[in-house]
Amino acid sequence: MSGPLSGIRVVELAGLGPAPYACMLLADLGAEVLRVDRPSAGFGVPAYDVTGRGRRSIAVDLKNPEAAEVVLRLVDSADVLVEGLRPGVAERLGVGPDACLERNPRLVYARMTGWGQTGPLAPRVGHDINYAAISGALGAIGEPGRKPVPPINLLADFGGGSMFLLTGILAALLERGTSGRGQVVDAAMVDGVTSLLSMTYGFMAAGFWSDERGTNLLDGGAPFYDTYECADGEYVAVGALEPQFWDVVVRTLGLVDPPDQNDRSTWPQLREQLAAAFRTRTRDEWAEVFEPLDACVSPVLRVSEARTHPHLVARASVVEVDGVPQPAPAPRFSRTPGEAGRPSAAGADTREALQAWGFDAAEVEKLEAAAVVTQA
Repeated sequence: MSGPLSGIRVVELAGLGPAPYACMLLADLGAEVLRVDRPSAGFGVPAYDVTGRGRRSIAVDLKNPEAAEVVLRLVDSADVLVEGLRPGVAERLGVGPDACLERNPRLVYARMTGWGQTGPLAPRVGHDINYAAISGALGAIGEPGRKPVPPINLLADFGGGSMFLLTGILAALLERGTSGRGQVVDAAMVDGVTSLLSMTYGFMAAGFWSDERGTNLLDGGAPFYDTYECADGEYVAVGALEPQFWDVVVRTLGLVDPPDQNDRSTWPQLREQLAAAFRTRTRDEWAEVFEPLDACVSPVLRVSEARTHPHLVARASVVEVDGVPQPAPAPRFSRTPGEAGRPSAAGADTREALQAWGFDAAEVEKLEAAAVVTQA
């Protein structure tokens, strides 16, 4: 791998959602990531796992008394360990932070959970929607008078989870360069989503934010920051916050004597005018009209459509691996570009990877015979 993280070794205790995605990004950027899967995880013909790309997989029965030593041997030569287990599980398996840092004091031990390692909800189950709900973010998304709308699982899983896990890992690696010591990173989705609300907290402090959904500047309450249905039933997104962009929208749509943009009492009237104007053409016709203009108006595309948009095509934002379209590595680097690798089925690389990480062939054979590890 040629990315900026080339030379960094990561052990990933396989999980779901935000931790695998964070490890995908580490692999995209050049880190050598070794995923430790359960023997029963996906043997056979698994679905194509985009978030599993770019790393090898070994199958280890972590409930086997000998399994902890296998993981600790890997930790000996690792820079990072990532685990997304419920609090206390890694400790019970013998691969918690104390055991790992005793073996390798330079290790960054990164923990990804929904609720965090401490607090009254720490031992409870949850999903993206629950962490977004308790943080206040979910309650702010949706139309006035209607139920909150979950923004798929982008908000807590990947925004509040993966991104903050990565921030913690990279910051700890940088700090290690000065101190020579590793540490534990406690990344909690509920913390991350709360941090993402920083601007909203500022708006609240200034008296500029209402808890009523769909009544604020950036939640669809403002008619010049919303989506509108077109003649074909598709939608465009309007984000004309600044007056110079709003003026372009007004002229392009041919609005006659529109109300003052910042007079909230006229927003319902202004919304009706915008809705009527956008219904006169199809989404793609409006996209063609606004494409050359600085107006902050864009077509609302489906995921299956987005990869053919000229801008994403020009930037190669979507690539194909094994014939499967998927997001390209991001961000971009001028000297050390990232690379989208192939995913491995659970346990597909057990023998090869263990030997690459310091086990000899006889040891691997013995571990296989004892059902500690499995080659798929």
